[in-house]
Amino acid sequence: MKPLAGMMFSLALAVIALPSLANDYKPTEWKELIPEGFEPPPVRSQAYYDQNPEEAKQSEIDAPMVNELDGKKIRIPGYVVQLEGDADNVTEFLLVPYFGACIHVPPPPPNQIIHVTFPEGVPYEITYDAVWVEGTVSVERKESELAVVGYQMEAVKVESYY
Repeated sequence: MKPLAGMMFSLALAVIALPSLANDYKPTEWKELIPEGFEPPPVRSQAYYDQNPEEAKQSEIDAPMVNELDGKKIRIPGYVVQLEGDADNVTEFLLVPYFGACIHVPPPPPNQIIHVTFPEGVPYEITYDAVWVEGTVSVERKESELAVVGYQMEAVKVESYY
């Protein structure tokens, strides 16, 4: 009877621990990607940039990153700026903290952009609204014609925010 009780106890522990093992991606807010002491520029409207076209460029391109995030598993909400994909899915995108960044208004600082690859692909229709992205972050600067990015992520899950 003792072996059965031990097995039941082990099974109970496994059931209790299972939820924590299933979701080991830390919920993360965009402000956690900004080092202490760095103040990002204010988010401005398209109308502001229409009236001030000389400011319609990415600012703070040398913004510092949070190096402690390197290799961390996170879950973060944001908006998709599509970069690559096939006929059905987006496989590479920029994740930004607010709607319109990089498209309607200049990109935010590099510490507020994550370059995401997701080989499995996310259906286009999901990318038109906010999403949750889970994956492992690396602190790595990358420059392109669209923006300078401070973080990279290989996503394991992309889903609708709602």
